[in-house]
Amino acid sequence: MSTPSYIPRNYAPALGLYETQKAIGLIKRIFEDHLSGELNLRRVSAPLFVEAASGLNDDLNGVERPVSFDIPFTGREAQVVHSLAKWKRMALYRFGFHTGSGIVTDMNAIRRDEELDNLHSVYVDQWDWEKVIAPRDRNEEYLREVVQAIVRAIVQTQRTLRQVFGQMQSQPLIEEHVTFITTQELEDLYPDLSPKERENAFTRTHHTVFLEQIGGVLKSGKPHDGRAPDYDDWSLNGDLLFWNPVLECAFEVSSMGIRVSPEVLDRQLSLAGCDNRRELMFHKMLLAGQLPQTIGGGIGQSRLCMLLLGKAHIGEVQSSVWDEETISVCREAGVPLL
Repeated sequence: MSTPSYIPRNYAPALGLYETQKAIGLIKRIFEDHLSGELNLRRVSAPLFVEAASGLNDDLNGVERPVSFDIPFTGREAQVVHSLAKWKRMALYRFGFHTGSGIVTDMNAIRRDEELDNLHSVYVDQWDWEKVIAPRDRNEEYLREVVQAIVRAIVQTQRTLRQVFGQMQSQPLIEEHVTFITTQELEDLYPDLSPKERENAFTRTHHTVFLEQIGGVLKSGKPHDGRAPDYDDWSLNGDLLFWNPVLECAFEVSSMGIRVSPEVLDRQLSLAGCDNRRELMFHKMLLAGQLPQTIGGGIGQSRLCMLLLGKAHIGEVQSSVWDEETISVCREAGVPLL
């Protein structure tokens, strides 16, 4: 399924096809350096797939089907990762990382059920990061400090990009000040709008927004958006949104949060009707208190490149597979898909 691609009137890429590739390479190198410096992260290698029975794969909103395949020589089934939310926490345990330090890695995924449009592709690439925290850091203040650090890394990356590529001087600067708001506060502000319309209305005014507390049911009886119950604490998580002046919409670059404690996991599994997961290896270890307390998230690589390069379609910054209508619309508008 796909949503018709929207190409703004008179849109013209600031960079040509190969210069875009060079700029993507620059962004990916320097942003990871800035992020690692801000959060004290070390780079590690990560899997493309995990064993289905391990419980390490992320089921996102609970309806997406993983790409699965059997491995004859092991006699077991593997799944291409949806994200590395659980794997990273297990890795910190295995690597013996201490409080205040963490890891960052490239995450590449296939999300076969993704609805294709300007922002979504079946191929997902992001920086996945995770950091060990002390129990005292399980609070909103610490979460917000980390969000501010990520935004600083993005702003620093944009400054370098503008210095190297003069054509990028015309792109709007990222607003470094972050406005924090909870999903319930957003619903109270715009009770007659849909969740996506609320995000657009608020981010249009405030430019850089962290939308907190995603996953739990609001006063309306519905959650703002779905979240798996076994990685983020629904009261201490959120999405980092920027106003995208090219597409004129709220633009999510990162989903992140303080991870579930044993007590929070126990509660959220019951709320989500996922008690069967208690028997999986990862969940058993977490419920037993064997895994470290952590904070972590994913930061979209293609999304960040789109935002900083002023691109109208995610296919301009990544190679993927598109339906014929998307290919036709972009060709007619002069939008080069990689």
